[in-house]
Amino acid sequence: MLAAQPVLDRLFLAVGDTGCCVLLTDAQGIAVDRRGAAVDDEIFHLWGLWPGSDWSEAAEGTNGIGTALVEHRAVTIHRDQHFHTRNTALSCTTHPIHDHLGRLAGALDVSSARADATAIMLGLISNAVGDAARAIETQAFRQAFADARIVLAGGGVADGADRSAALLAVDRDDLVIGATRAARVALKITDARIAAQLPASDLLGSAAETDFSDSERGAVRRALARSGGNVSAAARALGVSRATLHRKLNRLGLSGH
Repeated sequence: MLAAQPVLDRLFLAVGDTGCCVLLTDAQGIAVDRRGAAVDDEIFHLWGLWPGSDWSEAAEGTNGIGTALVEHRAVTIHRDQHFHTRNTALSCTTHPIHDHLGRLAGALDVSSARADATAIMLGLISNAVGDAARAIETQAFRQAFADARIVLAGGGVADGADRSAALLAVDRDDLVIGATRAARVALKITDARIAAQLPASDLLGSAAETDFSDSERGAVRRALARSGGNVSAAARALGVSRATLHRKLNRLGLSGH
């Protein structure tokens, strides 16, 4: 995850002095990247907080990473809440990460072996991990849809303690071409709805329509999308005759049925 590299660095700067290490895993719970203080490397390596380690629930039972991936939500597993006795010295705070298509891509974890970790400290760590996970998702989404307009669709969707940004990628004709998982959940967006051509203004209201109203091509494509490609229905929606709309379609290089 190239989008994660600078975020991991910033997160470690925020939590590293408290005796924590930062771990990034793939969707199967395999650690793929890590940040930690050299003085703590030996002990964290012994505990398996190291690239290549398997922190899935199948391998380790209840633990921050595995449980977050299974339940698709942010979790903190504190010391003896871990399934295996060998992990009960750890406090692990983990947030799942989703890719630009809304699919589970991995997890971001901060683990500490401090016996004096308090609820307040763990809460602050959870906020930091949540902010970092959202930053990774947002950066990856912007990279995937670099040529599109990125629109914030409301305040996001809550997953336990997590709140992820609901973002849409919109083309020049006001059609949605991508959506984050939070947007998909909040606005009931599916791959099928995107493939069928989904006007952003149908999701966001008249404000989004105004932003694109000067585009004749966009107006025609939105009308076709809403009518399922039916030219007669699209013409009625646009207030023009079927013949007129056919001439526009030919001129704009569009098609309907």
